[in-house]
Amino acid sequence: MARNARPTAAKREREKNLNVRRQDKAAKRQDVKQRKASEPPPPPGIDPDIADIIPGPQPLADWQIEDVVEEAAEEATDK
Repeated sequence: MARNARPTAAKREREKNLNVRRQDKAAKRQDVKQRKASEPPPPPGIDPDIADIIPGPQPLADWQIEDVVEEAAEEATDK
């Protein structure tokens, strides 16, 4: 059987969405590029990837604190 050679409305819609997505990504890339250009350079001798890391034990995350509180409550009810 012969198929319809013309693009369907669904294909046009997909292509339109792809173009919009490409434009959004290009705009985001431009924003990041401008933001990086406007930031002052880091001081010499400091690695920006590890500048804010504090050695030693790290504080517990929120979900870990909740688990500790729940375990303490369970131990209190068991006694």
